[in-house]
Amino acid sequence: MIYQDKYDVIIIGAGHAGCEAALASSRMGCSTLLLTMNLDTIAHMSCNPAIGGLAKGHLVKEIDALGGEMAKIIDMTGIQFRVLNQSKGPAVHGTRAQADKQQYRLAMKQSVEKQPLLSVQQGIAEKILVEDNTAVGIETNIGITYLASAVIITTGTFLKGLIHIGLTNFPSGRAGEFPSIGLSDCIRALGFEIGRLKTGTPARLNGKTIDFTKTTPQYGDNPAPFFSFSENVHRLPQIPCFLTYTNTETHNIIKNNLDRSPLYTGIIKGVGPRYCPSIEDKVMRFSDRDRHQVFLEPEGLSTEEYYANGLSTSLPFDIQLKLYRSIPGLEDVEIMRPAYAIEYDYVPPTQITQTLETKQVTGLYFAGQINGTSGYEEAAAQGLIAGINAALQIQKRPPFILNRAEAYIGVLIDDLVTRGTSEPYRMFTSRAEYRLILREDNADIRLRQKGRDIGLVSDDLYKNFIEKKDRIDAELARLRKTCIKPSSACNRVLAERKSSELVQETYLEQLLKRPEIGYADIVKIVPPPQSIKVSEAQQVEIQIKYDGYIKRQLQQVERFSALEQKIIPDNMDYDNLKGLGTEIRQKLKMICPASLGQASRISGVTPVAISLIMVALEKRKRGKT
Repeated sequence: MIYQDKYDVIIIGAGHAGCEAALASSRMGCSTLLLTMNLDTIAHMSCNPAIGGLAKGHLVKEIDALGGEMAKIIDMTGIQFRVLNQSKGPAVHGTRAQADKQQYRLAMKQSVEKQPLLSVQQGIAEKILVEDNTAVGIETNIGITYLASAVIITTGTFLKGLIHIGLTNFPSGRAGEFPSIGLSDCIRALGFEIGRLKTGTPARLNGKTIDFTKTTPQYGDNPAPFFSFSENVHRLPQIPCFLTYTNTETHNIIKNNLDRSPLYTGIIKGVGPRYCPSIEDKVMRFSDRDRHQVFLEPEGLSTEEYYANGLSTSLPFDIQLKLYRSIPGLEDVEIMRPAYAIEYDYVPPTQITQTLETKQVTGLYFAGQINGTSGYEEAAAQGLIAGINAALQIQKRPPFILNRAEAYIGVLIDDLVTRGTSEPYRMFTSRAEYRLILREDNADIRLRQKGRDIGLVSDDLYKNFIEKKDRIDAELARLRKTCIKPSSACNRVLAERKSSELVQETYLEQLLKRPEIGYADIVKIVPPPQSIKVSEAQQVEIQIKYDGYIKRQLQQVERFSALEQKIIPDNMDYDNLKGLGTEIRQKLKMICPASLGQASRISGVTPVAISLIMVALEKRKRGKT
């Protein structure tokens, strides 16, 4: 049967990518269907009960700046907030929050259900309907056909998901849920290359059986930071996590039972995450270390479940129980849910463009773990971009593409489509060349206007943003033009900071550039005519203290932009471009770089090849073949 309504956009999967995609397309005026296997697991946190962290926090704040939802939901449902790396520079600060995972799920469910133009339905998609290489809808396992102008697939680990616990394995999208079999076969039949990846999750422990006196409590920041630039009130009580460690006994239990590990017996074929290894991998790869950290993270305020961060494993249940009980504080622990590894299909992302539309099928978009990424934040960022671009294409508006100098989201997508990935991709600050200007704190300054232009930022949010920007600019101007004379009051403040006293007139800007002086000290010396918020003061201080470094990086961005602006046409004939090696030619034809800059980042494409392409572009520009 054909469903009565035709939609503009259909999203398959209601995880973190699917929810952002659905909210984006519907808020931009497109009628949208969000189809999920289970209405009760919308935005379910299938692994750690946390949002953000190093580099991941950047993604969440960028999602918020563009008009996405994740930051607002975690601010509402977080039970501990911390800024990581505070002892280092602002470029690598990362906000992280523990979530009440059930409250998070319910809050996001409510958000998508109440959204105008968005229909949320339960069903299992089995087939993508394609006509003339264009996606026109989907078909479910019970024979319902839904028609649409664009389809976004955000299926997480469900594509032929296979769970491993010891030498036992069974099909599952995640623990307790069906996998998606038919959809994976359909994607392959459409001509896409399919790969296989693996990830895992630790056991969930019963908090009543944990002896917390043998662990170290880890408290959040006070005051608790926010993810959203709207800065809503944190609604839930704040509680600690707890730190403990593995030991020699733990490691011996693991080493003595590797013959029962699906990872070490070759049963698992998929490639696992290099930067989030199982405890088996950590013990074997770092054999010189006598202990590894274990963070016991509460899963919520109304449950006794604790997430054992650092103890991901696929060993059998009886061995899991032994190794967990060898750890201080967990001697009598009960496992509520066993740890497991899961293999799943993904589509190597060199088969998509920077809009996340597939090269093979027009109007078909992939977002999230189907593209080889890991993490809620990476998935949500892709979902947002896919939803935006699907809506823009339907509205016949130009595509929305963020480059590497504009956002971590741009780095993420460029890495995927240009370099691909053969292992679960995770975002790090080290992946961004321009991280000093791509900080968490200035995500709204960088991206709020873009979100407004797309149509995702409301009038009130935009008004607040403009007022904030004006206050920052006014305070920067005041510090740069206000000159103060030496005085006992000023030198008293400087002495408190063990800073040399003033002996001549000095601009406040120069005073703030002293490493030991903060903006709060400047306020004591010469208060502003109108006080500004803490987040605004942070912006002012960073812009002045790092002014030289920021200017230098902006010059690097200008050089980067020069290559990005040299567009390579879609019909570029690499076969007739003399001097290109066979391997380079094949890579260029497969990836179809949109610019000279993107071509230069393809693995194996040499500077000589870039020069040849540049010459060819110049000849085309002059009308020569």
